[in-house]
Amino acid sequence: MRQFEVVTAVAAPYPHANVDTDRIIRIERCARTPREEMGAWAFEMERFLADGAENPDFVFHRVPFRGAGILVAGENFGCGSSREMAVWAVAGLGIRCVIAPSFGEIFFGNCFQNGVLPIRLPVTTVQRLQRQLAEATTREDATLRIDLPRQRIAMPSGEEIAFEVEPLRKQALLEGLDAIGATLKNAAAIAAFQQRQRAERPWVWQA
Repeated sequence: MRQFEVVTAVAAPYPHANVDTDRIIRIERCARTPREEMGAWAFEMERFLADGAENPDFVFHRVPFRGAGILVAGENFGCGSSREMAVWAVAGLGIRCVIAPSFGEIFFGNCFQNGVLPIRLPVTTVQRLQRQLAEATTREDATLRIDLPRQRIAMPSGEEIAFEVEPLRKQALLEGLDAIGATLKNAAAIAAFQQRQRAERPWVWQA
C-alpha cells in the first residue's frame, strides 16, 4: 500500500450527495476488470458520453481539474454496497484524498486499507471549499496541501483547516500498511506468545 504523508494536488469539487458505490464503479466492471484497470472506469456513467467520448461537463475533464488528486465530495459519499472496488476505482483515477461531510462507513474503512485518506469536515466547511474550487481558473488556485502528520489542509490562500483521524489508521497510512501489514509488525511478539502457549497449554495445540 502506498504511504501517505504530505500530498499536494489539484482538488476537484464534486458536490453531489449520496454518491453510491455503483455510481463510482458499475457492478459489471467489478467482475471483469483487473484491479489496476479500475480507474479507467471510475464514474463511467458521468465521465463518458454514449459514443464513448469524454463528457466535457464532467469535472475531471474541465480546466483546471484534469488530473486532480483530491476530491471534495458531498454528504454520504461512497454509500450503498460494500464493494471495495469503489475505492480501487477512486485510487486508480489518481485520487489520494477524499474530503466530505460524511461517508458510507464501509467505504470509509476501505479507504484506509488502500492508501486513500478520507477526511470528514463540517458540511459548511466542505461547501465553502467547493465554492472556492468551483471559482478557480488555474491549477494553483485549485491546489490543496494535505499534511497528514500535522492533520492540516492548506488552502491556496495560506489558510489551514484542521481535521481528525484515528491514531492507528493515521499510523498505518504513514507507514503504508494495510491490516495484514500492521499485524505482521508484531510477528515476533505473536510467535513468542504462541511459543509460551504451547508450553503452558499444550492440549490446545494438539492436532
